Amino acid sequence: MRTEISVADLEPRRAYRLLTSTVLPRPIAWVSSRSADGVDNLAPHSFFTVASSRPPVVQFTSTGVKDTLRNVRATEEFVVNLAPEWLQREINETGTDFPPGVSEFAAVGIETEQSRTVAPPRVAGSPVALECRLHQLVEVGDSTLVLGEVLHVAVAEQAMSPEDDLPLPERLAPMARLGRNQWATLGEIREVPRETYAQRQQRLAD
Repeated sequence: MRTEISVADLEPRRAYRLLTSTVLPRPIAWVSSRSADGVDNLAPHSFFTVASSRPPVVQFTSTGVKDTLRNVRATEEFVVNLAPEWLQREINETGTDFPPGVSEFAAVGIETEQSRTVAPPRVAGSPVALECRLHQLVEVGDSTLVLGEVLHVAVAEQAMSPEDDLPLPERLAPMARLGRNQWATLGEIREVPRETYAQRQQRLAD
């Protein structure tokens, strides 16, 4: 048996809560931006993923018009900082609806680090920072999809694997959002190689 739900019968907030309790876990883009007046902003966005690898583009969604979106529209720059487990309190606090003239960095007490290619600062304590230039804004219903071309990637040295020169997930310790007020940590990591069609055919023939 299933519970059948007609989305047309749901009020918007209920539809939002249903979707965010179903599409999970969701990685968090901890986005730093700078207003046209020079005020630095930092906010978590849990509608976040990779949009393209060539060119490298990441995307996050602003539900409604918030400071991050206003700043990106004005300056066309932002930084996606990884949201690590050891900064969960700070990540959550930067989701507070501070007034536009208040910097979350200052209000929450988060140390900044100068970016290499864009004006908005990086979060010094985050193990990964993706410096981005606005690629495209796409209006989708009451939300805006923000696509940013990645210009520069900064990764903490201790998070890198000496074997393949890539970040190790357990050293990044990324947080994820679930539904309601729930968060999740990385949990169990399983390595499952993907076989080719030829390998599959050979395996079935053996």
